[in-house]
Amino acid sequence: MTALRSFVFLLIFSVSSLVALGQQPNTANTAPPAAKDTSKLVDLIRADELRQESLNDSTTLEILIGDAQLKQGNTYFRGDSIVKNQQKNIIEVFGNIRINDADSIHISSQYLIYYGNTRMAYLKKNVKLTDGKATLTTETLEYDVNSKIGNYTNQGKIVNGASTLTSKEGYYYADTRDAYFTTNVQMVDPEYTMATDTLLYNADTEVATFVSPTTINDGRSVIYTSDGYYDMKNGQASFGKRPTIQDSTQHITADNIQFDKHTGKGFAEGNFIYRDTAQGVTVMSEKSFFNQVEKTFEASSKPVMIIKQDNDSLFIASDTLYSGIQIDSVYQKDTVINIIEKQVWIPKADSLQGDSSAAGQPRATNILQNRRTSRPVVKAPADSLSLPDKLPHEEAAIDSSRLQLVTVTDTIMEIKNGALERVDSTRFFKAYHHARVFSDSMQAVCDSLFFSASDSIFRLFTGPIVWAKESQITGDTIFLHTKDKKPQQVEVWENAFSISKSGEFYYNQLKGNAINGFFKEGDIEHIRAKGSAESLYYLQDDDSAYTGANYAQADLINLYLEKKELQKITWINEVTGVMYPVKEVPEDKRQFRNFRWEEARRPKTRLELFE
Repeated sequence: MTALRSFVFLLIFSVSSLVALGQQPNTANTAPPAAKDTSKLVDLIRADELRQESLNDSTTLEILIGDAQLKQGNTYFRGDSIVKNQQKNIIEVFGNIRINDADSIHISSQYLIYYGNTRMAYLKKNVKLTDGKATLTTETLEYDVNSKIGNYTNQGKIVNGASTLTSKEGYYYADTRDAYFTTNVQMVDPEYTMATDTLLYNADTEVATFVSPTTINDGRSVIYTSDGYYDMKNGQASFGKRPTIQDSTQHITADNIQFDKHTGKGFAEGNFIYRDTAQGVTVMSEKSFFNQVEKTFEASSKPVMIIKQDNDSLFIASDTLYSGIQIDSVYQKDTVINIIEKQVWIPKADSLQGDSSAAGQPRATNILQNRRTSRPVVKAPADSLSLPDKLPHEEAAIDSSRLQLVTVTDTIMEIKNGALERVDSTRFFKAYHHARVFSDSMQAVCDSLFFSASDSIFRLFTGPIVWAKESQITGDTIFLHTKDKKPQQVEVWENAFSISKSGEFYYNQLKGNAINGFFKEGDIEHIRAKGSAESLYYLQDDDSAYTGANYAQADLINLYLEKKELQKITWINEVTGVMYPVKEVPEDKRQFRNFRWEEARRPKTRLELFE
């Protein structure tokens, strides 16, 4: 019956159209009207019921009820009911709406108004758009069928796999699967969360592009950036405009950063700054490789490291600075000590003496000792801790007169679950090529050095020089022991040479195969030279007038100073020496062989290290 009514309606509609055409004025002498664009026509597919209503302005509406379906080109419309304005080529759809655009875009909602001439759709209430890759849901959506662009202005959500992105406003380009989001943009993923004000995102590549301040939090570290991109599928990122990466102990920033989230590896360029807040270390350079997971970095192009302390921070510069973390101590959690005791029978010592059956057997105490030390230290049932009921030298029947009862004790350490309570770690670093060190109390230069916070020793290699106040120390290799970053002891091996300037013209000197120096408040208070040692020291009276110069040779020479003035000298083994008037010190004694006063190379201020 419904089909019959539809057929009758279409028949009447066709006849009416023909009558209308027949009533048109004669236009033989006028130009023919422009042909209609049939691609813009919205055609009927089906409906359970169809009727017409005429309005006062001569507009006729077609009303389709019950599983109504229309199409325009490759775009299909479906809903509970449809009202079509034939003259204006507009349709209005109500209830359970479905749009299938070229079988690639599918949209649903509860209300739709569609303008066939411009191919613009406006949807409301429970709107959902999907392209097979991502799904957009919102309460209001504007969709351009021509360009396949959808946009919302009152909160929307896009779900792409495990990622969910929400924003107040957004555009979705279905052809390219690009999305543009603005105002309160948030992305939630099992591996991270993201918050920003403006975001570009591609659902295919899962690449997010940033154009405004953005925060990315993966639960372990936080990234702040306002420029660049993040490949969320592969974990690759490139950030600009001074991004930062930080966690509980690290802060990394630079003009530009490339970063791999999975490995933690990155490269930073342009005013790179690395801070280890736990270890009190800051590094600055023009560029650096780093590993945020392993907490390592290799800085180049004028790097400077600052080791913070209360009053006298230490500055280190070189061509390249490398730093990492080393494990110092591992603490085991839930460690239990079990002491197990059990009484066992063993042969009496006198029963083994003179017994031919025990020939070659050790005494009972040795048997017990051997058995106990050979047992593995593991937890075992109490029975397994007993000695055998019958020892090798015993007869089948146990003779209690030949045995004695003793107590065996085993101490067993049991580790429950193998859990770690705490891991202590310290930072180490390497500076190589043209290394320079500056603090108020100590300065140094060398080709390369190594320092570890675990022992606070600076190891200087290849042409090292250390200055402390008026003292200069050189040698093939120097170990400088520090405490709170202040010098405590210096060890010099091979070609060891200590020089301190006295007045304007004189130099106190000490050399040997090795030198040990001991500091107090930044000044050397005791210095020792060993092996072919030589010393030259200028003596002064209470008025600081020079009274002579003491030259000596020995296997071991000790100098003791107080307030930078010599208090005592001791020479040990094969001692030779002479006291010279100040003006009569021989030329070859005034400056020992290989004498070099390197004050010009000494860093004078911390600013020099940044040049």
